[in-house]
Amino acid sequence: MRILIAEDDLTSRKFLFKFLSQYGECDLVVDGLEALDAFMMAMKEQAPYDLICLDIMMPKVDGVKVLKAIRDLEKQRGILPDKRSKIIMTTALAETQYVQNAFDIGCDAYAAKPIDTQKLIDVMTKFGLISI
Repeated sequence: MRILIAEDDLTSRKFLFKFLSQYGECDLVVDGLEALDAFMMAMKEQAPYDLICLDIMMPKVDGVKVLKAIRDLEKQRGILPDKRSKIIMTTALAETQYVQNAFDIGCDAYAAKPIDTQKLIDVMTKFGLISI
C-alpha cells in the first residue's frame, strides 16, 4: 500500500509515519503544496496513493483545499469513486464545520488528534486497505 502523510506538526508526522509504516510505503510532506506535488507525481508515475492522511490546518495550502484539488484531479482523469485514493482528514480542531466541509468535498474519514490507532485500523479495514 502507498501512503501519503501530509502533516506540518513534527510529533504527529513522526507518530503517523511510525504507525503506518507497518502497513505500507509512506511518503511525508509538511505543507499543502508538497502534498499536491506528491499526489501529482504519484499519478504521473501511475502509482497513486492508496491512503492519504491530510491535516486540515497546514501552511501554504490548507488540507481542505488540497482535498478539493485531489478530488478534482481524480475526476478529470476519470477515476471512479471506488478507485480513488482514500483520504482521512486529521485535525486537532473541534471545529465541526471544517470536518463537514471536508466530507462534502469528498474525504472518506476523519481522525481527531491525538490519533486513536485502533480507530485508524478500523477505518483502513473498512476501506479494504488492510485485513486483520
